[in-house]
Amino acid sequence: MTAMLDRATTPTALESTPRLSLAPQGVRPGRLDGAWWPRSRDLLLELPSLAAELDRRWGRVTRITVNPAQWPVIPRRIPVTGHVVHAGWFTVEQDEHLIRVCSYTPRRLDLLVVPPETDPADAARLMTAAADPANVRTASALLAAPAQPDDDPAGEAARSGFLPSAAEPADGAGAAGERAEVARDRAAAWPGRV
Repeated sequence: MTAMLDRATTPTALESTPRLSLAPQGVRPGRLDGAWWPRSRDLLLELPSLAAELDRRWGRVTRITVNPAQWPVIPRRIPVTGHVVHAGWFTVEQDEHLIRVCSYTPRRLDLLVVPPETDPADAARLMTAAADPANVRTASALLAAPAQPDDDPAGEAARSGFLPSAAEPADGAGAAGERAEVARDRAAAWPGRV
């Protein structure tokens, strides 16, 4: 397969700055070390800026692995300023929304790959969650999780014993009736309209 690039698809200096979020240094990261939001699904176009930024912050990038479900072409070698990054892929062993980055140091970074077409607000939420040291979700689980408004009122409602009618209770149909009864009792206790 041959990829054709023209000036319309070649990144400008501003576009070549990687959209990257890493867990704070000195803090043991959660399940993921952060997130990367590429502008396309072209590794030859996207990876050089990511590798250059990680070289500066973390150490020289030597190898990356991805899942081919998200990348149409995976070149074996990717030229980066001053060196070459070797690329590999795993279909079963690696989450399809994860890029694994290795360096000369005996460390690796597991980064959530936010799909290029993601809405900026959703991308910001995902990048923050992936870099959070308290995160215990996989890359795919983060992407599958619905966006929650600030302060997580739906989570607070679930903890208080009340779930909105659109939510499916995790503990069976019997609990749904109990929750509905709690909701009716709370509604009856509210002051009437004036």
